[in-house]
Amino acid sequence: MLKVDRIETFYGKSQALFGVSLNVREGEVVTLLGRNGMGKSTTVRSIMGLTPIRSGRIVFEGTDIHQLPGYTIARLGIGLVPEGRQIFPNLTVYENMVATAANRLGMKTPYTLDSVLSIFPRLTDRLTHYGNQLSGGEQQMLSVVRALMTNPKLLIMDEATEGLAPLVRREIWRALAMLKANGHAILVIDKNLDALLKLADRHCIMENGRLVWRGSTAELAGDDGLKSRYLGV
Repeated sequence: MLKVDRIETFYGKSQALFGVSLNVREGEVVTLLGRNGMGKSTTVRSIMGLTPIRSGRIVFEGTDIHQLPGYTIARLGIGLVPEGRQIFPNLTVYENMVATAANRLGMKTPYTLDSVLSIFPRLTDRLTHYGNQLSGGEQQMLSVVRALMTNPKLLIMDEATEGLAPLVRREIWRALAMLKANGHAILVIDKNLDALLKLADRHCIMENGRLVWRGSTAELAGDDGLKSRYLGV
């Protein structure tokens, strides 16, 4: 579904990514792991066209997308839950949900207001609240819902549960497990390795702008040295 092939990305004259390659297949959950500042968010920004690449290719369902603007990439079927949530603070929860709602790809069973609220029922009582009146956890739920309302084929989550209370984190992981069971492809960045090992099919680890390891859940779970070297604090 998604193929990132040897991309290199710069911020001005500073190179941030060095030949990064990864792929996500249909219905698969893939993680992008690594300590802070290793290039994970830059990889996401490159995929979404927010930080253009200098070389390499990014292909989504057979279409080269690395030269397309971000809004076009989103319309092709990639939904982003960005780091920092970035909901609209001066819109209500309902308005945030419907602002970008669409079924451009003609999904047979598209997400609706009722179906996304069944994933996060806590938001049902918040529909008339403004974005800046929500807790951090509710804002994260709203950010996920807003992405789902675009009916994407691939969902990208950047720092899915960072800074959230344990109860809210469990709700987010439960929702992602539901999405996986429904056949969603997901690329997820998060630091909660235990939760990711239960959810994901494959894992990619970054260090200093390079992809240094990729493998299955079984391989990562069984290699304590690898986890200590690249993921330990």
